[in-house]
Amino acid sequence: MTQSQTIMSGGNAAFIEGLYEAYLADPRNVDPQWRAYFDELRGEVRETAHSAVQQAFYQLGTQRRGGMVVPVPQGVSGAQQAAGALITAYRVYGHISARTNPLRMRGLPVVPELTPQFYGLSEADLNEYVQEGAFSGTLRDVIAELQETYCGSIGFEFNYLPANERKWFQERIEPTRGRGPYSPEERRRFLQKLNAAEGLERYLHIKYVGQKRFSLEGSESFIPLLDRIIQQAGKFGVKETVIGMAHRGRLNVLVNIFGKKPSDLFAEFEGKKKLSDNPDIAGDVKYHMGFSSDVRTPGGPMHLALAFNPSHLEIVSPVVHGSVRARQDRRGDTGRKQVLPITIHGDAAVSGQGVVMETLNLSRLRGFTTGGAVRIVINNQIGFTVSDPRDTRSSRYCTDVAKIANAPVLHVNGDDPEAVAFCGDLALEYRQTFGKDVFIDLISFRRHGHNEADDPTMTQPIMYREIKGHPGTRALYAQQLEQAGVLKPGEADALVERYRDKLDAGDAVVEEIENREQSALAADWSKYVHTHWTEETPTAVPQAELTELGLKLAEVPQGFQPHRGVKRVLDARRAMAKGEQPLDWGMGEMLAYATLLVEGFNVRLDGQDSGRGTFVHRHAVLHDQSAQDPQNEEYVSLAHLSPDQGRVEIVDSTLSEEAVLAFEYGYSTSEPKALVAWEAQFGDFANGAQAVIDQFLSAGESKWQRLSGLTMLLPHGYEGAGPEHSSARLERYLQLSAQKNMQVVVPSSAAQIFHLLRRQVLRPYRKPLIVMTPKSLLRNKLAMSPLSELAEGRFQEVIGDDTVREARRVVISSGKLHWELFEARDADKEGRAGTALIRLEQLYPFPAEALRAELAKSPGAQVVWAQEEPENQGAWLMIREDLEQALAPGQTLTHASRPRSASTAVGYASVHALEQAQVIAAALGEPVTRKDVKAQVPLIEEAKPQA
Repeated sequence: MTQSQTIMSGGNAAFIEGLYEAYLADPRNVDPQWRAYFDELRGEVRETAHSAVQQAFYQLGTQRRGGMVVPVPQGVSGAQQAAGALITAYRVYGHISARTNPLRMRGLPVVPELTPQFYGLSEADLNEYVQEGAFSGTLRDVIAELQETYCGSIGFEFNYLPANERKWFQERIEPTRGRGPYSPEERRRFLQKLNAAEGLERYLHIKYVGQKRFSLEGSESFIPLLDRIIQQAGKFGVKETVIGMAHRGRLNVLVNIFGKKPSDLFAEFEGKKKLSDNPDIAGDVKYHMGFSSDVRTPGGPMHLALAFNPSHLEIVSPVVHGSVRARQDRRGDTGRKQVLPITIHGDAAVSGQGVVMETLNLSRLRGFTTGGAVRIVINNQIGFTVSDPRDTRSSRYCTDVAKIANAPVLHVNGDDPEAVAFCGDLALEYRQTFGKDVFIDLISFRRHGHNEADDPTMTQPIMYREIKGHPGTRALYAQQLEQAGVLKPGEADALVERYRDKLDAGDAVVEEIENREQSALAADWSKYVHTHWTEETPTAVPQAELTELGLKLAEVPQGFQPHRGVKRVLDARRAMAKGEQPLDWGMGEMLAYATLLVEGFNVRLDGQDSGRGTFVHRHAVLHDQSAQDPQNEEYVSLAHLSPDQGRVEIVDSTLSEEAVLAFEYGYSTSEPKALVAWEAQFGDFANGAQAVIDQFLSAGESKWQRLSGLTMLLPHGYEGAGPEHSSARLERYLQLSAQKNMQVVVPSSAAQIFHLLRRQVLRPYRKPLIVMTPKSLLRNKLAMSPLSELAEGRFQEVIGDDTVREARRVVISSGKLHWELFEARDADKEGRAGTALIRLEQLYPFPAEALRAELAKSPGAQVVWAQEEPENQGAWLMIREDLEQALAPGQTLTHASRPRSASTAVGYASVHALEQAQVIAAALGEPVTRKDVKAQVPLIEEAKPQA
């Protein structure tokens, strides 16, 4: 290449252009030397005329920039050079000046880089012929084409994407000038869906005055957008679409997309319809309800599911992704093309709720990806009563959170239905092509207040003066179609009347609905309803099979070098499998997973450090210490048990609780035949996901009749680890327990966790399972179990004490405290003789009959409930009445606990040891001794994670 050749051609062109585009998107994207150089060039461009542009911007000379020699351009016209710079500028900045806002109250910002003046261009330059890619003509014409393409009804943000994705967008946007070519039939369908969207809202507004419905008015283009995506998705081979949204526009989606009968909706408005007469079913407000139906598409039938959603904004998004992942797994859809997630967001919520960021961060992780979602923001430019951008967010757009997932954003004017449809087409094709998230920022307005009883003019007088004079998107588009000859005069009004007649008739208004009792495209939950927790299901496994599986769990591939500490664990497991030593907790748990897998069930476990286990007890995922390739260092023995076994996923999750737990809840609601478990690193970390627990796990069945078998593993136990690492907040789960909505258990041995986890899947009783799992107990020899206890028996809700008959004192406890009581009692057999220790392994549903039978063995005894937690925490206050009702005649009830406390635990090991000794002594009816305190010290060390 000679010095007369331009830098923007030949071998350097793509390289330099890519650098400059990256720099324009964010100067931090390029090397500091290139950044300084481009800064200098932009400064010179602003200050010089056209001739200087040639010299400063393109004649870069033979200067060394970043270690390479850049050749000098010669003989290239200034207009041609400016065309290239302008095209790049429009791709980067065009969205800022795009006409995306149907409201004009704020005007359009001026971007200097998009103006000829910025480049010092003369009138003569503007009349010069240029050609660059899809653009040609005079430079003035090219600028007009760029304005039409990048500053029309759509603002495109894609310049921060990889080069191949940028090129993909340019090839679809630039030749068509940022529009989609739509046939008269397609345009008529857009109007019909707009008509339906507006028609339903106006019908409800007149018929049910003042009732909350969270109207879609002002954002009606959302309905033709959603319809377009669903219909086009069928062509791409999508068989299921799962949609999650909050309340805004939900009733419209139910009727005009899912085909819910208007008569059913009207009955809900009139208070005549409810889910059930069953007193255990609370139901929910109509704008929280989910729905499912099958629709016809050009690519075949598609199952639609609208997720149930509480008022907790944005929480449904990870639920949707979990549900989609489960459906993809069930279909064997490893390409993640057959099930499509669509999540609907509000403009204030998408930028304000942290769970959005958490969910986006999951989008491309191995254990959570769903192949991308189409994310639609119904941007009505007002969050309840806040509309001033200075108070809504710190970024330019509400969608700027998309950039953490490297997702493109299409900002579109809701008053241009064809531009909206084009965004839908682009978004769907992008998702199916690249397997990534994509955002559609549907910029619109809200005609009424937050709800229909709210007066928005109190806080937004300027905005609502303009909204009051807005004729509505349907009217504008109908007029456009009449002028284009697509509609005959008066035909639009006839469509309005025809839709109103359909609403009056009360039948479904969506023609593509296929009515079925049970969709062949969805999971069948019929066998899991009307079941009871007392139903017995065998969970024992023949000892020979346990031995065979146990040995496989201890195997590693040839040449695989485990960590020396892990090797000791594997050696011990080999001995446990052979019956040479009792099983510890980790082996009991791993055998539960293994036996379920070989029986054809799937197992999915995730959490922070769940592969190894926070307390280094599980070792489900092994790492080759001699590996050279980080992609191939892992080995999961659970995946190598038999050729036709179930699918296993052991996922070390990202540092998120709310989104991850919501994801697993969503997964569990769409896959009844799997053990789906989430493990908190420490039990109280679940506090960060409390909304999921309150709104979904505990109340989902009562509100929505939605079943879930999700298992939560929450490390719990007082070992002197301080306030944040002692309590899993057992009391919270018991407070939420009612109407047999979930199970709360505190197992105390390896055999118990084995039978419990198997019971959760084998028994057709799909309720959330909350397990208080141990820390120090993981290595306590007293909690180990012989192999025979796994080959026989079942999970025992109550375990009695056969060593004491007609006890004078009966102490009931759960978890590790039982074993501490056991050791203390047996250390002083004479002084504490006659004290029986009962383990209450299941706290809810409360096993009253089993406990009553055990207590009846010691008539007249003093009964003590013992717990490690303070009196106002733990189980005591929640189960006291249940305990009293289980007492035998002549028995009295008292309790032993830490004193009431604002904190869950103390922060000083010495104080903890004293408190724990006092609890044990009080439970056993003896004064605390120095020996009792010293006995607690080793437990503090045992509770720490082991290297």
